[in-house]
Amino acid sequence: MADGPSSGHRTSTATGRPDVPWRTILATLAVVVAAYVGFLALRELSRVIAWLVVAGFFAIVLTPAVDAVERRLHLRRALATSIVFVLGLVLIVGILYSFIRPVVDQVSKFVEDLPEQVEEAREGRGPLGDIVERYDLDETLEENEERIQESLRSAGTPALGVVRGVFNGLLSFVTILVLTFLMLLRGPELCRGALGLVPERHRERVRVVAADGARAVSGYMFGNLVISVVAGVSTLVFLLVAGVPYAGVIAVWVAFADLIPLVGATLGAIPTILVAFLHSTPAGIAAIVFYVVYQQFENHVLQVTVMSRTVDVNPLTVLVSVLAGIELFGFLGALLAIPVAGVIQVVVRNLYDERRGRLKDEPTVGPNEVPVSEVMAARDAEADALTTGAQPAPR
Repeated sequence: MADGPSSGHRTSTATGRPDVPWRTILATLAVVVAAYVGFLALRELSRVIAWLVVAGFFAIVLTPAVDAVERRLHLRRALATSIVFVLGLVLIVGILYSFIRPVVDQVSKFVEDLPEQVEEAREGRGPLGDIVERYDLDETLEENEERIQESLRSAGTPALGVVRGVFNGLLSFVTILVLTFLMLLRGPELCRGALGLVPERHRERVRVVAADGARAVSGYMFGNLVISVVAGVSTLVFLLVAGVPYAGVIAVWVAFADLIPLVGATLGAIPTILVAFLHSTPAGIAAIVFYVVYQQFENHVLQVTVMSRTVDVNPLTVLVSVLAGIELFGFLGALLAIPVAGVIQVVVRNLYDERRGRLKDEPTVGPNEVPVSEVMAARDAEADALTTGAQPAPR
């Protein structure tokens, strides 16, 4: 009997190790190259992916309004979508105009007053002058006077970059609007196509659970927007009463910063308090008191009232999702992290039984874990009541 391995693998006569077929090597290299190319493609398409994600969330928020207009006014989907879209644009433009106009006015005023404020600081007058005298910064100002003036003169140099940034922002905004409109218009078709990929016995369950997740997303985003507007308006009123300058700019910053989970309130409060202290010490102390009181009001009243119908995400999930969102998509990821985590939590809660450690026999809907069959029965009863004109039974 000849010596050699009994298996069918070929071995190298020099080393005794099995030879790897060239086909396996080429297939492995092809997989590695394809994965690398896919990674590069995703990185290059990150902006497009971000546009799709934002448009998808906007479509989820606006879909209930489009469905209501289509159903109650008996309009076609395209007309109902156009009505809701135009009303939404008018609302957005009105909000932006009400905030941007005071920002532009106060930025212009700041630019006009800047030489006078610099002169006051050199002479020890005004809020900046008090700081200069208190910390003996007059010598530093004199030593760097030419550099400061040169910086002020060259402040308009990055204008081209600003224009380019504004153009890119407008392009992104228009693209997101178009994508949102198309998603709203073709939303039912897209949903039916996606559900067509699900096995028929699970199709209705998936539809109801997905609707529950969409309600959680729209509720969270609407509630977060309301709370941010309240934060901005409250800050504006306080700063106007306290006589702090640039109240409009600061209020806009507070409103946008409050959209960011966890750290948004702090990011909005710190600049406000600093500007208030520059105005006067009493105003700075009042700003600290205002934010302490307002945070208690927001955390214990607004959050409970506005967010009561949205998904309740635990703090650890919030922290991890926000950090992951920032790492992947930056500021946009921070804004969308909690809604995404909320959808995942809704799906897990509705499909998985934590007490038994296995999938539920029947998916549930909502925080009260109502079985899907009961939700479907109640929906059918409401539809029959609307058809016959009878009063639907209370849930």
